[in-house]
Amino acid sequence: MNEFTHVDSNNQPGMVDVSDKTITKREATAESIVTLGTEILQQLTDGDIQSKKGPIFQTAIIAGTMAAKRTHETIPFCHPLPLEKCKFSITPLNTTQVQIHCTCSTSARTGVEMEALNGASAAALTIYDMCKAVSKAITINNTRLLTKSGGKSDFQAT
Repeated sequence: MNEFTHVDSNNQPGMVDVSDKTITKREATAESIVTLGTEILQQLTDGDIQSKKGPIFQTAIIAGTMAAKRTHETIPFCHPLPLEKCKFSITPLNTTQVQIHCTCSTSARTGVEMEALNGASAAALTIYDMCKAVSKAITINNTRLLTKSGGKSDFQAT
C-alpha cells in the first residue's frame, strides 16, 4: 500500500518536496455531474441557459478557470502551478443532468489533478448558484478524476 505523502516522519503535515523531480508535461481531466432537473434543462438553447444573472454555462467556465488557477490558495499543500491549459466542456447527459469536464495541463514537477478537480467543482457550484432560484433540488454528484498523465504514473478511470 502507498504511504500518505503530506505527512513527515514525525507525523506532521507539510508540502511535498518536489525539488528533485523532473519537469515534465502533465495533464489531468476531472468531471462533475450536476442534476438540474427537467424544468431547468428545458431552458437550454444554443448550448447554454440564459438567466437574469447571465449565461449559466459560460459563467461556470469562467469560475472554474479562476478556481483551477488558484487551487494552491484553497488546498493547503498544493504547489502553485503555471497552468498552460484549462479547458472546459459542459454537455447535457440526458433530460436532467449536465456533465462538466475540466482539463488542465502544465509543465512542472508535480501534477494538475487538484487543479482539474477544483475547476470542475467550482463550475458545478456556479451552475448550482445560478439555478437555485428555480430549484433547490439540484445535486452535484460524482466529482472525480478521469485521467492523469505525466510524472511517475498515469491514471485512467474505469
